[in-house]
Amino acid sequence: MNLKSNEPFWLLKNGLVNSYPSLKSNEECDVLIIGGGITGSLIAHQMVNDGYHTILVDKREIGNGSTSATTSMLQYEIDVPLFELIDKIGEKGAVQSYEACSQAIDTIDQISKRIKSDAGFKRKKSLYFASKKKDVAWLKKEFEARKKAGFKVKWLSAEQILEQFGFENTYGGILSGQGGSIDAFQFAHELLMYTTKKGLKIFDKTEVLKVEYHKGFNIAVMESGFHIKAKKIIYCVGYESKDLLKENFVNLKSTYAVVSEIENDRFKSIDSLLVWNTDDPYLYMRTTDDGRLLIGGGDEDFYGAEKRDSLLDKKEKEIIKALQKIKPDYHFYTDFVWAGTFGETKDGLPYIGEHKKFRNSYFVLGFGGNGITFSVTGMEMASLFMKNKKHPLSRYFKFGR
Repeated sequence: MNLKSNEPFWLLKNGLVNSYPSLKSNEECDVLIIGGGITGSLIAHQMVNDGYHTILVDKREIGNGSTSATTSMLQYEIDVPLFELIDKIGEKGAVQSYEACSQAIDTIDQISKRIKSDAGFKRKKSLYFASKKKDVAWLKKEFEARKKAGFKVKWLSAEQILEQFGFENTYGGILSGQGGSIDAFQFAHELLMYTTKKGLKIFDKTEVLKVEYHKGFNIAVMESGFHIKAKKIIYCVGYESKDLLKENFVNLKSTYAVVSEIENDRFKSIDSLLVWNTDDPYLYMRTTDDGRLLIGGGDEDFYGAEKRDSLLDKKEKEIIKALQKIKPDYHFYTDFVWAGTFGETKDGLPYIGEHKKFRNSYFVLGFGGNGITFSVTGMEMASLFMKNKKHPLSRYFKFGR
């Protein structure tokens, strides 16, 4: 499955950060991780820290799937509003899910400092504004739900949003104190390079053809004919899990993003802010660490890479038109435009845990706008799974829920 198109900004910005060999001999390990994007890099980091002999494989070059196409906004807010998630799964699970995403941002901050990352992690506030007058009532309901749950939030009027950030034609919104941004492509590479020094083995351009299940171990057979014997396999394959798991557990979507030319002075008022709105699909934006504005949106159902990519010009115009509504005096100079594929679940939550058809295996699949923060939560969960312990979120993130 082709997960990105045209010119993903992060891939061109960073170039070939590092390369790894393909598998050229049979190997054996405690944990085999399939997938070398941001999720795989985080889980590999956790497994090695926990003392497991770990191998990671990816059928592409490392990070060249969805990780190179992500907008890398780090939010605790899940695509399903908190008050709606409470109705779906109960207050305890909903609040815990939001709290886990909030804690994940702190964890990324800690990891960034520990590995001396240059991936531009920055803490930011988050503005979620009403784009239509009719959205104000439910957005205020969301504000009250977050406030009750203990999140650091403040309601801003349209006038306050205009005064603080220069956005016109809004109807007020929620300003959250917790958020962040990063270059996930660079961060994944840094994390893997750091972890290889602690014993992680990485093989890229190495595709798993089939898995043979045995008592207490699996054998993953590669397209090349070589194999890896592993006590456990952890699948970190994101949206490509749709090809592995035949049940309808996630809907694939195409999303579009544009990045401006470098204009540091113009974006100073929102340099420490994540922005998104109540449109469906919603508009979202952030600045980059090299002084650009990144805007995304225009989500549509995914019907294949060719159809997705054919809409690039149209979606670029739609996104810029949406920007002009809140910044009518601003001319956006496009430098990059691309499309990516992501998944939506019925409750906005990930799938992390066991699947009955895959023995000796776990899945860590972060979906929606919180793929990265869900993957950080997956580190803690996978660590407990390996010790045969339960995690309080397992019941909410499990398959078949």
